Amino acid sequence: MNKIQNETTVKAFRASILHFTADPAFGDQAHRWHEDGLLVVEGGRVLAAGDYDQLKATLPEGTLVRDYRGKIIMPGFIDTHIHYPQTDMIASPAPGLLPWLDTYTFPTERQFKDPGHARGVADFFLDELLRCGTTTAMVYCTVHPESVDAFFGASEERNLRMAAGKVMMDRHCPDFLQDTAESGARESEELIRRWHNKGRNMYALTPRFAPTSTEAQLQLAGELAQAYPDTFVQTHVAENTDEVAWVKSLFPKARSYLDVYDKYGMLRPRSMYAHCIWLDNEDRARMAATGAAVSMCATSNLFLGSGLFDFAGADKAKVALSLATDVGGGTSFSMLQTMNETYKVARMGGTYMPALRMFYLATLGGARSMQLEGTIGNFVAGAEADFIVLDPKATPLLERRTTRTNSLEELLFALALLGDDRAISATYAAGKQVHQRGE
Repeated sequence: MNKIQNETTVKAFRASILHFTADPAFGDQAHRWHEDGLLVVEGGRVLAAGDYDQLKATLPEGTLVRDYRGKIIMPGFIDTHIHYPQTDMIASPAPGLLPWLDTYTFPTERQFKDPGHARGVADFFLDELLRCGTTTAMVYCTVHPESVDAFFGASEERNLRMAAGKVMMDRHCPDFLQDTAESGARESEELIRRWHNKGRNMYALTPRFAPTSTEAQLQLAGELAQAYPDTFVQTHVAENTDEVAWVKSLFPKARSYLDVYDKYGMLRPRSMYAHCIWLDNEDRARMAATGAAVSMCATSNLFLGSGLFDFAGADKAKVALSLATDVGGGTSFSMLQTMNETYKVARMGGTYMPALRMFYLATLGGARSMQLEGTIGNFVAGAEADFIVLDPKATPLLERRTTRTNSLEELLFALALLGDDRAISATYAAGKQVHQRGE
């Protein structure tokens, strides 16, 4: 094996190494596990990942190896649906989605016209994500361009790979949060030009959901989605039955809720649809055919009583699938706690969800859903070095359980069901440490 040439910028990290090359649900050789492994990084990118004994000879003389033995290094988590303005209203009581929006969400979001307030929340939000091991997220801002500028400014300072966008909302919302079809499109395009692909920032066109956009606004959003095909589209679909019925009354000519977006050209690669609980087989087939992806939000769906996601239906259609926290409808920033609830939602729907697959969905599954495989989500050579260090002994109960595991699946299952932010020993973005537990 050839020796790595650069002797000044190479970093190496020794631990157990886990990453994925495919979805474990559709193949037996989907993951790579190196019990005594080495991750080699240069210039914020992965040079190599493999067995320590095989890679140690390739390191330049004098390379400092950060020793994390006893812990697991894996790609950073990817959260494909989360609302940063809802940080301060997480865990707010309401009998359902629509009253929850009116009582808590809209009044909270009103404050984000103030750039100082928006930046303060963005800083806390991003630090909380990193504390929980999430290095990439698809983020909803508010209707205010100031909220987007604040978020991307905070993300840029931390050199994070983040996608975000201004909410577009020109009806069925309070006047203080309402844009117009024209202003929503104009401001979104200005933000695309200001932030998309600036550093590691990526823009996401963000019509909140079909009921809060007129047909004129959806038309303009779809035109922007086609004009800027490497941006993302993010919105909600088929979250609960009341919402589905509302959409049917507002768009009586549409075949389904999803069809509303399809009509305006918003089903395409890099489009992310949150929830997708009340879809039918034709909807799922259409998502798979267009490259649109599902963001499954277990903690939010349980908290709001929205329903149980149909994993079997999604897998049968081969729809791209990922996991998300959906804060503040979701009740935790932790993707480990999200896996905990995902497992239970799957069981209640008659599907068994192995831990290996849950960790895939939270890493490479998210990257594939975002059309970013090769950039983030695993440790192939050249990928950006966003990774986390998991501690199986982070709590007394975790330590007691993980010392009694007999397989990788058992170990990961214990982390998914018993773990939370305390299990994240360190977080790295582009090869640089951005969180250390206890600091």
